[in-house]
Amino acid sequence: MLLPETAAQTKLIEVVRITAPTDSGTLVGDVLEIWVEDQAREVLNLVAELPGDELRRCFVPGYGIRAHSSADLLFEIAFCFRRHGALLLGAGVPAGLRRIQGFDPDSGPGANFSNASVPAPGGSARGRRTWWVPARRAHC
Repeated sequence: MLLPETAAQTKLIEVVRITAPTDSGTLVGDVLEIWVEDQAREVLNLVAELPGDELRRCFVPGYGIRAHSSADLLFEIAFCFRRHGALLLGAGVPAGLRRIQGFDPDSGPGANFSNASVPAPGGSARGRRTWWVPARRAHC
């Protein structure tokens, strides 16, 4: 998946369970996780490895990420695993990327992304865990 150049400045990522439409140009929802530094880079590497795919008829994102630099919100991505689409949002996204990109959630990189595990925040004794696992996809 194509990411904006500002992705290299990412220091922190918020994982968001989207609770309202993205029509406002931003992700509205509950923050489920926060990752910094290495965790944030790991997630962005997984996103960048997502291969393209044909978009489905509709786009109803359930989860997203907000990428922050040390001072600013850089960009957001809303993911619709059922319809194979991701929408890039925010001031750090060039006009050519402000669209829904198709991605293949069933590919090897897609499975790695949707089932990714990262160290629990704060070095929890629980070790690694899955961050978000949306319900398996049903097609329109």
